[in-house]
Amino acid sequence: MTEMTRDMARIQSLVNDAFIQTGSLVALADGGQMRPEKMQRTLEQTMRFFECATLELRQLCETYSPGAGGYTPKPKASYIEVTGTVEPFGYHWIHICLNTLLPHCQYQSPEWLSDTIRQLLDDYEEKGGRLPFFRRAMLVIDEHSNISGRHIYDQDNKGWKAVSNTLKGRLIPDDDQYTLSIALLATRSENNVCHITLLDLADAGDFFSLHSGNYKVCDFYKGNWT
Repeated sequence: MTEMTRDMARIQSLVNDAFIQTGSLVALADGGQMRPEKMQRTLEQTMRFFECATLELRQLCETYSPGAGGYTPKPKASYIEVTGTVEPFGYHWIHICLNTLLPHCQYQSPEWLSDTIRQLLDDYEEKGGRLPFFRRAMLVIDEHSNISGRHIYDQDNKGWKAVSNTLKGRLIPDDDQYTLSIALLATRSENNVCHITLLDLADAGDFFSLHSGNYKVCDFYKGNWT
């Protein structure tokens, strides 16, 4: 069996497992007799399954594309134009802009968000970008949204931990309360995006002075404040 045949079989298996998963969920919910607590747990398990399956499907499908001689393996496609951008910012800081808001996180960090940030950082380095490493850092997560665009009202219900967990070991040491400080901000905007900035903790005063100064928000995050 060739590698491509194995990959296609795995894709078929994942899709079939997804069908079985949803069928089981419908069977359990049939008649409306399931306790709300059990229904919630079952939905959470189903969501976890689909997150993991979607990531694996994405990786498998990106490996192949039509070529002159048929479908041939190729490097993974870049996500930078689709999901966001990574750029140097300020005093050797790093800025990540996600073209989406943080997802809900009731029980666990969303795997797709961690994977997306990893992909963006990988793409940035492959294009010659250099990532900083901070011994003590400040992580600022600033969501921009309007009233109709937001879908989670409370900061403690947002999956921001996926961001810090993805940066550990790569841009910061394994964090503790003295290594990484975190600020969650919210800004009124017509664009529903999430700005993530990692900076040296010693520069926190400079960052917030600039953030609260007389600068347009879009210009601030593009670094046009120097």
